[in-house]
Amino acid sequence: MQIRTDLAVESFPERGYSDSVHISRRGEAFDITDIVIDDDSCLETLGKGRGRYITLEGSSLSRYTDDYEEMAQELAAELRSFIPEEGDVLAVGLGNNDITPDALGPQTAAKVLATRHLRDELDSEEEQFLTSLRRVSSFAGGVLGQTGIETAEVVKAICRELKPSAVIAVDALACSDVSRLGNTIQISDTGISPGSGVSNTRRELSERQLGVPVIAVGVPTVVDMHTIVRSLTGRDIETDLPNMMVTPRDIDRLTERASQLIAFGINLALHPQLTFEDVRGLF
Repeated sequence: MQIRTDLAVESFPERGYSDSVHISRRGEAFDITDIVIDDDSCLETLGKGRGRYITLEGSSLSRYTDDYEEMAQELAAELRSFIPEEGDVLAVGLGNNDITPDALGPQTAAKVLATRHLRDELDSEEEQFLTSLRRVSSFAGGVLGQTGIETAEVVKAICRELKPSAVIAVDALACSDVSRLGNTIQISDTGISPGSGVSNTRRELSERQLGVPVIAVGVPTVVDMHTIVRSLTGRDIETDLPNMMVTPRDIDRLTERASQLIAFGINLALHPQLTFEDVRGLF
């Protein structure tokens, strides 16, 4: 039975994985699992190639919590470890803003602080602080069914023009464990294939395709119905039975608040001179 998941943490059992896979755990506001894969030996069997995958698990992202600031700061610290120290950064929101479970990317991109244009438009001493911020661009271009253009084609063209040092791609993910639905964030340096978790794979966004590092960030917003039934009954499902993707009842609130938390993390990671209160003022 095929299990649909984008999460690396669900692909590796607690024991018995390859010697090329290294797993460590840490975290305070989140329970963080850090998976490093040295080679592509797990690519065919588990669908995960060489790279680093960080999973942050906590309380439901659809609710505000007392440690929200700590969550944002911890997310920013994890993101910062992937981002080059210098150069422009392009933040890309993948997905369809008209379909709520798929709107995480566009809603996050709308909250990322775009600063690439500031140095050209602001030059007074009072505005010097703004012009000192890192040059960041933000883009969300819809999906193939809306535009007739592969997102990877658009992003590649933008990278050719802007020449960023890295791309941060945000997308909604699929998971196989219901307990991780809506309370997990994954960060990886292996790029992303939009729609892969729901068997609607589009052309990948990766360093191999774009020529710059691609940092993929996502939250699982859907889970496979066959997987839910199997977890409740312990039985495998006939492959010819109809299947569907299930999303949480509060998906609108989850998408809104998860996108805000991710945007918090991205803004804090890219602009360390900004405080949490500075970033909160953007929303």
